[in-house]
Amino acid sequence: MMDGIDENNTGENKRSKPSVRARADAVKPFVCKNLIAVIEDPTNIKNIGTVIRNVNALGVEKVYIVDPRKALPDDWQDMREKKSLSKTSVSAVKWSFVKRFDSTEDCLNHLERKNFHSVVTSPHVKGMTNVYLHEGEYTEHAKLAVWFGNEKRGISDLAVERSDMCVAIPMFGMIESLNLGTSSGIVLYEITKQRREYQSKYRKRDKRGERANPLPTVLT
Repeated sequence: MMDGIDENNTGENKRSKPSVRARADAVKPFVCKNLIAVIEDPTNIKNIGTVIRNVNALGVEKVYIVDPRKALPDDWQDMREKKSLSKTSVSAVKWSFVKRFDSTEDCLNHLERKNFHSVVTSPHVKGMTNVYLHEGEYTEHAKLAVWFGNEKRGISDLAVERSDMCVAIPMFGMIESLNLGTSSGIVLYEITKQRREYQSKYRKRDKRGERANPLPTVLT
């Protein structure tokens, strides 16, 4: 048990309503606004749950799932009540906004209509802007979507073509790949850290609206 959360029982039933409400109020200022994690065509429900857990823990605002097999319900409330997702995400799905799309194109069109810029997690792609995770700048755009590809095939060509850049995690061992849950945690940690530091100092893009007193970046 950590921080009052029993992982075998999700902790949700262990907390009173006032304590849950207090926690929700406490973490609200730390959420990275207009930051969306996109999972493209995942095949393993456990991986979806792990990514949703990472998203919630790190303060990402929303999760979009490209689900051409229609394995997940369309309705958010139905998704929250799906036992397989609730169990693998340790109930994070109950506290996270999750939206599904039938295709990559549908998801991209939706994001672009709302003026989101996309970056994809992918090794070096010829003709694209390629950066290592720690070298990337993730506060340039007010609205950002971070894409994670299929466990076996990786990110699609269409998502790459319509993204601003490809982001790779540096690898220093004999194994040159990480599973979806691990890679999403590493990537989203760096991106949320940068965006929280930025929104702590400025109210708007382009370093406008500098705050007289910076907001805290760590919940104490």
